[in-house]
Amino acid sequence: MAVNDGRPPAPVDRDRLARLLGGPDLAWLVDRVRRRMAREEPLTGPVTLADPTPAQRAAAERLLGRAPGAGRSLSVRLDTVDAVLRRSGVSPGGLGSAVTALTGPVARVADVREREEQAWRDAYAPLDELIHTHRPQLAGWAERLRADGLVRRLARTPQAAKSLLGGTTEALRRLPADPAVSLSVFAAATLNDAHALDDGTPLATLVLSGARALTGFPEGSGAEWRREAWASAGLLKDALSATVLTLGLHGSPALDWAAGEGEPAVLTLRQLTRQPPRTAPAVVRVCENPAVLAVAADTLGAACPPLVCLQGQPSAAALTLLRHLHAQGTTLRYHGDFDWGGLHIASALLRRIPWHPWRYTAADYRAAVAATLLAPPLTGTPTTAAWDPDLPAALTELGVRIEEETVLDDLLTDLGQ
Repeated sequence: MAVNDGRPPAPVDRDRLARLLGGPDLAWLVDRVRRRMAREEPLTGPVTLADPTPAQRAAAERLLGRAPGAGRSLSVRLDTVDAVLRRSGVSPGGLGSAVTALTGPVARVADVREREEQAWRDAYAPLDELIHTHRPQLAGWAERLRADGLVRRLARTPQAAKSLLGGTTEALRRLPADPAVSLSVFAAATLNDAHALDDGTPLATLVLSGARALTGFPEGSGAEWRREAWASAGLLKDALSATVLTLGLHGSPALDWAAGEGEPAVLTLRQLTRQPPRTAPAVVRVCENPAVLAVAADTLGAACPPLVCLQGQPSAAALTLLRHLHAQGTTLRYHGDFDWGGLHIASALLRRIPWHPWRYTAADYRAAVAATLLAPPLTGTPTTAAWDPDLPAALTELGVRIEEETVLDDLLTDLGQ
């Protein structure tokens, strides 16, 4: 064992060290030593290599000055290597100094982890600055974002995360948009990329999450939900293709004219986010199929009370309109097809906006079946009906579907009263 007299060890003999320990056949040994040094473990005890090549055995023998032992594996004691290096003068500071001279400084695992954690903390700096200076109401959302690991999963590295959160905060600083603007136009103006907020991008995921935190928009999934969620923050996705049909609804110059003429009106998502109806009636009836609204216009004209048509699955425009009316105190009464598809649509609407049934219960279904000859058979996947738990059982029992057009007379009677 070398005596420590307080003086620094003599320098490493790099040429001899390279010949003795620096060859490719002992790279495995050097790698094991570096890993121990990184973990701050002692350089003592054996390290073992399974199935060594003859060249690796020969290199170990040259290093130790003797055969390291027989067997299928190769075992080398680190304290023995340390002693050889010190005694020979190749590395008076021992094995650790030799490996550092060969391969460079060894970063401690604890230091690496601390630097990485500090880099992750720095990555959130744009978000912290946003909360402190512009959006204190996002503090809870930011804490959840840190806790659930979403940013780490999306970005993978602290550097990518800092860039991602920088873009996120730049967008959230400008939301909600007023007046409403196209999503792609907003992305181009704010993020220099019209496609930066396209579905599936990490940036869109974070910005939409933050936008929902700003507006209080509820959880959900699917393309229509995303369209509606963006719209709640004033960002319009397919703002002209998402539409809803109305009849007898007032509250804007266009609606007032159409209602006065007894004509259906087509409202786009753009119109509804920029200029929602100024007035809200006490009751609005909602139907699933355009045929109901068309016949109501033909039969009742300007006398028809407010009626909204989903045109099948509720669009972002339909949901935006109905949510606005509900928030203004309007009672919504819904009717749809008596089949599994109709129940799925009605349930999807009820999860987003409260409504009451309009001739849409088990009793109404049974009465319609009794009055209908040769009703078509029921098809599709069964589902529940939260507004009337007896309705699915009645559909299963009777096994036929009743479309809205079949009960038009009853619906028109209600509308005409």
